[in-house]
Amino acid sequence: MGSRLAGKVALVSGGGRGIGRAVALLLAEEKASVVVNDLGCEVDGTGSSREPSDSVVAEIAGRGGKAVASYQDASTMAGGEAMVQKAVEAYGRLDILVNSTGVRQDRMIFQMMPEEWDAVIRNTLKAAFITTRYACAVMRQQRSGRIVNLTGDAGLGAIGMSNQAAAAEGVIGLTRTVARDMGRYNVTCNAVSATARTRLFPSMVEQAEMGARYAPGDADSVAPLVVYLCTGGAPNANGYVFGVRGGDIYVYTNPEIGRSIFKRDLFTLDELEDLVPRTISKGMRNTWATG
Repeated sequence: MGSRLAGKVALVSGGGRGIGRAVALLLAEEKASVVVNDLGCEVDGTGSSREPSDSVVAEIAGRGGKAVASYQDASTMAGGEAMVQKAVEAYGRLDILVNSTGVRQDRMIFQMMPEEWDAVIRNTLKAAFITTRYACAVMRQQRSGRIVNLTGDAGLGAIGMSNQAAAAEGVIGLTRTVARDMGRYNVTCNAVSATARTRLFPSMVEQAEMGARYAPGDADSVAPLVVYLCTGGAPNANGYVFGVRGGDIYVYTNPEIGRSIFKRDLFTLDELEDLVPRTISKGMRNTWATG
């Protein structure tokens, strides 16, 4: 048992199950005081239960750690504010925020219903925004803080998961912008794209087909990287997307302009028909085309 986070206060949204639970337990093992938030909903976002948060708090207490439970809905402004306020009221400050909420409602894009789209965006992207918004107000005053957002690789092109893809890429964009907004206040914000067997992703067949060097691990395999980013061990890591898959940890390259063409005034359509195939789109392949 370490003490890398002694005296620090952490809030973990979605901390009652899966990766959030593993992160909350490891934060407490490193001596952080933890607010374990979980609505206790089903995989599709319906229902609620206090049992997930309560069980993790009991487990932390049984190991000699400090934790309190929170049952608020992170996707509402009132819920997000209450979660952050609970940390401040219970422990006097907030040093760490880990956003690990999410639901799953898969469907092909031509069948996707608005409510299925909204549920995933609300419980993943909007929830991350709300908790981050209130946490940053506290961290800005403290002039310190660590934020880690859990995301996924759906945005790279996952079949039947357009809502998940939009939410995942939205979290990444949010991460990069928060990093720029808050860097001047000694607050870092990074994302971790996790490939692991959880309640939301029990089989991980898609990742196996993508040629992973290592088989997907369980939630415990993700927690060390997340908690490391919550320490002072990587102060220059800000606005990055890290990945973890079993025994493989990596960092994604932030987007850059690959090829370009230039003209002092506007291009015509005739010019684009001539230039683009010979420059920008040269060598491109429609990977998912059939026939």
